[in-house]
Amino acid sequence: MHTMTTTQPRPTIPQSQSELSAAQRASRDEVRRGLSTMRPELYARALKLSRSPAMADDIVQDTMVRALRFATQYRAGTNLKAWVFQVLMSVFLTQCRRQKRERKALDHLTKDPCAWTKRDAPTLMRSLSARPARALASLPDSYRSAVQLVDIDDLSYREAAERLGVPVGTIMSRLHRGRKILASELQEPQTLPAAA
Repeated sequence: MHTMTTTQPRPTIPQSQSELSAAQRASRDEVRRGLSTMRPELYARALKLSRSPAMADDIVQDTMVRALRFATQYRAGTNLKAWVFQVLMSVFLTQCRRQKRERKALDHLTKDPCAWTKRDAPTLMRSLSARPARALASLPDSYRSAVQLVDIDDLSYREAAERLGVPVGTIMSRLHRGRKILASELQEPQTLPAAA
């Protein structure tokens, strides 16, 4: 009698430091070095976006943590500042959504103290403050719709792709480009110091 043995698939194990490729190590090292010098610029950008020193600190902290976590996704030798500022923009939009959800939850609790026991309905961020809303409205339609669906309406890449009838890769590309344009639009021009 022949018994058949089945092999279980091996679970994937996170890469250890020694398993990182040379390119991944170079990317990680470049991100670490760059972040240490970029903090003042990150704070200035976060403060312009949030207009709150406390929120700006939180945004910078979250940006640095996220950048370090995903450092191997950065391609060494490319524009690190643009990549990190893209991370910062994503963190800012995430915090905006979180604040909207928190405000809505607090509003519900003040009207109905037992609201926390009821099932949550999906919560979407309905609006942006004036400046980010103008910047979003100025984007070309394809970029604006990708940013709106993913960053504002909180859809997954796949859901946004299905809604727009395009491949997921197209959504990712449009989102990347749209966020980059938004970040540029929201960056205030630097003023030159007056001559003495």
